[in-house]
Amino acid sequence: MQFARVWIPDPEEVWRSAELLRDYRPGDKALLLRLEEGKDLEYRLDPKTKELPHLRNPDILVGENDLTALSYLHEPAVLHNLRVRFIDSKLIYTYCGIVLVAINPYEQLPIYGEDIINAYSGQNMGDMDPHIFAVAEEAYKQMARDERNQSIIVSGESGAGKTVSAKYAMRYFATVSGSASEANVEEKVLASNPIMESIGNAKTTRNDNSSRFGKYIEIGFDKRYRIIGANMRTYLLEKSRVVFQAEEERNYHIFYQLCASAKSPEFKMLRLGTADSFHYTKQGGSPVIEGVDDAKEMAHTRQACSLLGISESYQMGIFRILAGILHLGNVGFTSRDSDSCTIPPKHEPLSIFCDLMGVDYEEMCHWLCHRKLATAAETYIKPISKLQATNARDALAKHIYAKLFNWIVDHVNQALHSAVKQHSFIGVLDIYGFETFEINSFEQFCINYANEKLQQQFNMHVFKLEQEEYMKEQIPWTLIDFYDNQPCINLIESKLGILDLLDEECKMPKGTDDTWAQKLYNTHLNKCALFEKPRLSNKAFIIQHFADKVEYQCEGFLEKNKDTVFEEQIQVLKSSKFKMLPELFQDDEKAISPTSAMSSGRTPLSRAPSKPTKGRPGQMAKEHKKTVGHQFRNSLHLLMETLNATTPHYVRCIKPNDFKFPFTFDEKRAVQQLRACGVLETIRISAAGFPSRWTYQEFFSRYRVLMKQKDVLGDRKQTCKNVLEKLILDKDKYQFGKTKIFFRAGQVAYLEKLRADKLRAACIRIQKTIRGWLLRKKYLRMQRAAVTVQRYVRGYQARCYVKFLRRTKAATAVQKYWRMYVIRRRYKMKQAATLVLQAYLRGYLARNRYHKMLREHKAVIIQKWVRGWLARTRYSRCLHAIIYLQCCFRRMMAKRELKKLKIEARSVERYKKLHIGMENKIMQLQRKVDEQNKDYKCLMEKLTSLEGTYNSETEKLRSDLERLQLSEEEAKVATGRVLSLQEELAKLRKDLEQTRSEKKSIEERADKYKQETEQLVSNLKDENTLLKQEKESLNLLIVEQAKEMTETMEKKLVEETKQLELDLNDERLRYQNLLNEFSRLEERYDDLKEEMTLMMNVSKPGHKRTDSTHSSNESEYTFSSEIAETEDVPSRMEEPSEKKVPLDMSLFLKLQKRVTELEQEKQVMQDELDRKEELVLRSKAKEEERPQIRGAELEYESLKRQELESENKKLKNELNELRKALSEKGAPEVTAPGAPAYRVLMEQLTSVSEELDVRKEEVLILRSQLVSQKEAVQPKDDKNTMTDSTILLEDVQKLKDKGEIAQAYIGLKETNRLLESQLQSQKRSHENEAEALRGEIQSLKEENNRQQQLLAQNLQLPPEARIEASLQHEITRLTNENLYFEELYADDPKKYQSYRISLYRRLIDLMEQLEKQDKTVRKLKKQLKVFAKKIGELEVGQMENISPGQIIDEPIRPVNIPRKEKDFQGMLEYKKEDEQKLVKNLILELKPRGVAVNLIPGLPAYILFMCVRHADYLNDDQKVRSLLTSTINSIKKVLKKRGDDFETVSFWLSNTCRFLHCLKQYSGEEGFMKHNTSRQNEHCLTNFDLAEYRQVLSDLAIQIYQQLVRVLENILQPMIVSGMLEHETIQGVSGVKPTGLRKRTSSIADEGTYTLDSILRQLNSFHSVMCQHGMDPELIKQVAKQMFYIVGAVTLNNLLLRKDMCSWSKGMQIRYNVSQLEEWLRDKNLMNSGAKETLEPLIQAAQLLQVKKKTDDDAEAICCMCNALTTAQIVKVLNLYTPVNEFEERVSVSFIRTIQMRLRDRKDSPQLLMDAKHIFPVTFPFNPSSLALETIQIPASLGLGFISRV
Repeated sequence: MQFARVWIPDPEEVWRSAELLRDYRPGDKALLLRLEEGKDLEYRLDPKTKELPHLRNPDILVGENDLTALSYLHEPAVLHNLRVRFIDSKLIYTYCGIVLVAINPYEQLPIYGEDIINAYSGQNMGDMDPHIFAVAEEAYKQMARDERNQSIIVSGESGAGKTVSAKYAMRYFATVSGSASEANVEEKVLASNPIMESIGNAKTTRNDNSSRFGKYIEIGFDKRYRIIGANMRTYLLEKSRVVFQAEEERNYHIFYQLCASAKSPEFKMLRLGTADSFHYTKQGGSPVIEGVDDAKEMAHTRQACSLLGISESYQMGIFRILAGILHLGNVGFTSRDSDSCTIPPKHEPLSIFCDLMGVDYEEMCHWLCHRKLATAAETYIKPISKLQATNARDALAKHIYAKLFNWIVDHVNQALHSAVKQHSFIGVLDIYGFETFEINSFEQFCINYANEKLQQQFNMHVFKLEQEEYMKEQIPWTLIDFYDNQPCINLIESKLGILDLLDEECKMPKGTDDTWAQKLYNTHLNKCALFEKPRLSNKAFIIQHFADKVEYQCEGFLEKNKDTVFEEQIQVLKSSKFKMLPELFQDDEKAISPTSAMSSGRTPLSRAPSKPTKGRPGQMAKEHKKTVGHQFRNSLHLLMETLNATTPHYVRCIKPNDFKFPFTFDEKRAVQQLRACGVLETIRISAAGFPSRWTYQEFFSRYRVLMKQKDVLGDRKQTCKNVLEKLILDKDKYQFGKTKIFFRAGQVAYLEKLRADKLRAACIRIQKTIRGWLLRKKYLRMQRAAVTVQRYVRGYQARCYVKFLRRTKAATAVQKYWRMYVIRRRYKMKQAATLVLQAYLRGYLARNRYHKMLREHKAVIIQKWVRGWLARTRYSRCLHAIIYLQCCFRRMMAKRELKKLKIEARSVERYKKLHIGMENKIMQLQRKVDEQNKDYKCLMEKLTSLEGTYNSETEKLRSDLERLQLSEEEAKVATGRVLSLQEELAKLRKDLEQTRSEKKSIEERADKYKQETEQLVSNLKDENTLLKQEKESLNLLIVEQAKEMTETMEKKLVEETKQLELDLNDERLRYQNLLNEFSRLEERYDDLKEEMTLMMNVSKPGHKRTDSTHSSNESEYTFSSEIAETEDVPSRMEEPSEKKVPLDMSLFLKLQKRVTELEQEKQVMQDELDRKEELVLRSKAKEEERPQIRGAELEYESLKRQELESENKKLKNELNELRKALSEKGAPEVTAPGAPAYRVLMEQLTSVSEELDVRKEEVLILRSQLVSQKEAVQPKDDKNTMTDSTILLEDVQKLKDKGEIAQAYIGLKETNRLLESQLQSQKRSHENEAEALRGEIQSLKEENNRQQQLLAQNLQLPPEARIEASLQHEITRLTNENLYFEELYADDPKKYQSYRISLYRRLIDLMEQLEKQDKTVRKLKKQLKVFAKKIGELEVGQMENISPGQIIDEPIRPVNIPRKEKDFQGMLEYKKEDEQKLVKNLILELKPRGVAVNLIPGLPAYILFMCVRHADYLNDDQKVRSLLTSTINSIKKVLKKRGDDFETVSFWLSNTCRFLHCLKQYSGEEGFMKHNTSRQNEHCLTNFDLAEYRQVLSDLAIQIYQQLVRVLENILQPMIVSGMLEHETIQGVSGVKPTGLRKRTSSIADEGTYTLDSILRQLNSFHSVMCQHGMDPELIKQVAKQMFYIVGAVTLNNLLLRKDMCSWSKGMQIRYNVSQLEEWLRDKNLMNSGAKETLEPLIQAAQLLQVKKKTDDDAEAICCMCNALTTAQIVKVLNLYTPVNEFEERVSVSFIRTIQMRLRDRKDSPQLLMDAKHIFPVTFPFNPSSLALETIQIPASLGLGFISRV
């Protein structure tokens, strides 16, 4: 069909997408396609098969979590889906039926934290996005549900991430299950990974941490499914890596870790160096892995060894053996001849090896170069060649390492073994995947053999599951043809198979790889279709495996299968003095278990026979020695038996590229691995049947749009059947099962096309209608606007035209006159200019003519001189040229002559001639010399005569010269005078000119200065104006800045306040978490104690265990005298040993807390002291003005003191009289010291005497206050008279420190003088004040007399009228006194004002004193009533025992009859022995539901507090402690027993808070008494301060609150995901997409599923229960906030882990659900509780799903909107965004990168998920009760008849 999209093969990309340009008709040989890049292509079909290309799935199915959900199941669809998820969505996990496909991202991803583990824990596998944790959870859940062992099979190529996946699976089990003991087994299981990686992993070209062995770890669980231990089996260690590494590869990590730690002190004895110094570690040339510190890894390895119980000595032994292997590799051999070799003497590597191994050097040296041969007749020793010795050395190193590897595995298993019986296990198989290289050897053969077995098991399991699904749905089962690799397995392991032939060849004495290859060809070639022979090789064979053809090279097969080591070398090692080394070879001498022997895949050298046989010992050992292939086959069979006995779970790891680039997908490599790991086989099996499966409800919800209203029936199943029969005519394309509809491949895509077409048509119709309506509306609006615009425009144009005409006329007149004026003016100007031009022009022409004539005349003269100069120049030039020519010619002639002379000089004759001539010349020269001497003498004579004549003539000439010089000088003087005159004249002229120029410059400067001055003045004026403006602007700026600073300070203050609140909340949270942790540990301790008690099953006599819920806070605030239950003294003596530990801990906590409190109090008191000092300094100035006020206050205080003393004396006298009366009346037996009545009475009397002592202390305090006030009354000047020595000494010390004593002395002198004068004035003023005070005292005496009279009158009145009368008299007195002082101070208003202030203060003090006295009187009255009652009872008892005569003899004493109180005092009395009964009935056996419905809220708290009040009233501290301790312990016991019941926890949280509020409200502290009535204030506690118990109750309330949160979380947790995400609250908005084999929980509201209404009903239930229990409104708000946080966090976390939920329609559903929750908050008046704010991240995530996600503006809007989401969460939502319909578009990768770039500076948590377990810190605001205690009635239903109201 045209425009259909298909996949075509491609050599580069494997598969490419194309679009069909024309319809295909049967018989067409080619298809016309258009590629995605726009290029047209003609694709030719295969003429043989004529197969059409694969169809492409719809876009909405691309990126599915499960590959089986794809409509078209084939290789290109699978590859494309994996690529889209991996590259675009950054998702590395994908389901393929039962297989989890994991692609290695080569990058650390934040998806393995504990928060992710908690999110996957307990979830169904299809409900969350694919993850290794989902597979682990499924295995764990099936183990618990089906009671069947499980296995997780992790396979893949090297570097695909198998080890990491297995590690994360084990971490999941360790985190979710915990351990059954305190030995931290899960930590040991995880700690085995670093050890096994260090000794079994190495760097390869494909992977930096490649596992070079296979392992199967069984994690054991007990009956409660907690980890109890583990066991590890290993397979086929790559021993050859110990002695050889390819290029760019490394040996095992442990060797490099040792070399990196060689400089450590403990490793110096190993004599190690760098890795490059050892042969076994430098062959690969890559000793360092980038980003890995081998020294740190060594520390981790040692730490893991210690955790697994491998001691330090054993660890050093392991390292010693490993170092010995390294030194052994450096042992070199020298050849003596072709058949023998030697080791150099004293060879250092060998000596180090022998020292480390504890063996003899000579013996080891000998057997490294020789071997022992045993024949039938004798045994002899044969030397070996250098090559054989090197191979033997390497074999020995491999054997030692393999034995050490097995030893470590055995010790790891011992450490992981548990004594507890294993109930079940989960096995994790980390095994190599299918391998094919350029050269494949024995290791690849074994690996591929194991993969064949695993693939067979996998195929059978997939086939079985598919068959079970069909049978479950009752669909006709047709046999699906799937690939069975049993023939390949038979080829390898059957009789005469490859392994059998290999073992047989190994037994042959002269067997070689070539003979074995020939046997293979003879046995299998042309007989087995899976076995082939390469064309160009006789030493290789090809096997057709399930994944690919592999060519194996036969070279080395026999040697590796034998794994030969010389027995003599082993015997040398066994004789080692190093104890650990012989342990490694113990399995050579005794049989070991199959698990440890065969599972390790190692070849023991020899094994003792199970039965003795005849023959030689050596032959016997050889017969029983098993080959590596045989052992591997046995261990593989054992593994398959284990896997077949378990339920398997498959993880296939894929390596996306060979270069380890992060998130880079190589399609070729991926397809190779998909074919090899069986994923495509799973797809093929699924596609062969009915791969797409929908439940009827899901199908109806998705394809409802294809149905008409008449097609919808009540029966969903029948509706779906009717619709499908109409939509799909071929009935073979689908099948109806019991609960699902099964579709053939491609049918879902067809239905999706129909649905999309229907929706597209509906959209087009809606768009057409809406666009038409919008355009019509727009047209009408435009028409009205156009008419209006036209009307206004036309009127405007008319007005403009009239205005234009008027202006045109006016302009014409103006132009006429203006043009005339301009033309006339122009003519005049031209005329004047013409005349001027003519004059100038004529003058200019005349001057030019004159200048021309002058120039011509001068030119003639110039020409004359120039022409003469030119003629002379020409003549001189010719002359010079002639002379030059002559010179040249003469030079030429001279050169010729010279040349001739030179020629002549060279000849012999010439020399001869010269010789003859020279003799002649010498003689001639001699003669000439003689003649010249004669001439010289003559000339000297002549010279002498000439000198005489010369001297005379010279004298004459000198005299003439002098005379001429004189005349010349005179002429010069005259000439100089003339010149000086001329110069002076010129100077004068120059001065005149200079003066003129200076004058001119001065005038110019003056003008310039004037101008500059004027300019400066103007500039200054401008600057002044600017400065004024600037000043104004600065003032405004200052005002604004001040305003801004104020706002900034306010903001900072608000921010700091918020920060402090956050810090306080954090501190609260930390404290409450610690409290919760302590409570958990305490419960754990008690549980363990109970278990120990049950295990011992012996109860100690007289021993009673302390209640397990006794908290540390309680012990912190209680004392040793506390007794929770009534016990005997002996039993009490036995308990200190048990209580010792918690008391010590509580003492430590108490001291720590006390130190903190003392530090805080110290700081507060220091601040208070500073504040007081400031107040004192301020008040000193005011004290001088109030001396009289002070005097009046002192007088009043002294009167109060006297009254209190007199009252106390009276009370003391009354008590003494009572004592006397008791002693006189009491009978000996009654009043005896031991009598109970006597004890009770004496206790009461003691309490009263203590009260009197308290009154005495109050009197002393008043006296001290009076003294301090008297000192304060002294004026300020008195304080400066140096009477206060302490202050003076301090000041002097300060002055000494400052070095100012001298100045201070002078100042003190002046101060003394000033003080003396002030003292005199003060003395006079004091005398005046004393006179005034004497008069006042006299008046006070009179007033006192009057008061005594009034008091006497009041005493005669009844008690009710006394108070009113006394108040009336007091008011009258104060009024008179006020009038008196008003008249007295009429002239001085200041004194009158101070008097009024003092009067008000006295009134306030008086009222306070009256209240205190009233309290004291009431309390004493109550105590006297109690005493009177007791006395009456004693008197009655005495009267019964006294005879009548005795009664007559005793004098009758008048008795005060107390007035009967009708009102109760709000107390409840109980006996000490009834305390346990009270606690039992009121707490332990109380049903919260009955109390909440029938009784007042908080009734138990009120009852308990009233009992505490009575104990306080009796001053019985032991009773108070006992009651409070029993109450707290009982509440804890109830919560421990029924802690899962929300009503119980809520009830006791409410009552605990109410009890705490009562202790505060009636504590007597002013801060808590503000809202009390006077009656409630009377009920305050009087004897004990229970602040410490308030703290204990507060901590208990915190624990109950946290338990309440956990309970409601457990209730809400199952509802949240279903109700908030999966349920369609708005029906039809979101369609259900196909989910594949891993079915999700249905999103349709079927029976049993939760909806949003379920959540709201549950919230209503919580709220109503809390309200019924009378919980504080503030506490209800905090619970609501916590509930909404849980809902928001769980919903968001699931949204971030579920790709199917991230769509536009789901965002709308979430926003609607959130609005319903907000509406619930409004209904309950909880909008200000902060609950709505906790949903903000969820709201923003929903908005993010709905906003546009294309342009940069959209990115900016998203960054601004999502401020409550972290960057990781935003990017995760964008990556997961999946279109549900074709109209939605995916988010592009570039847009996500834009978001990341914009958010890169945001500093937020990298954590992906929210902490759903987070509990906000709770506070308990004080909430006083208005309920009067005396009005509370105790219902009979509580069974508290033994307590009485008081």
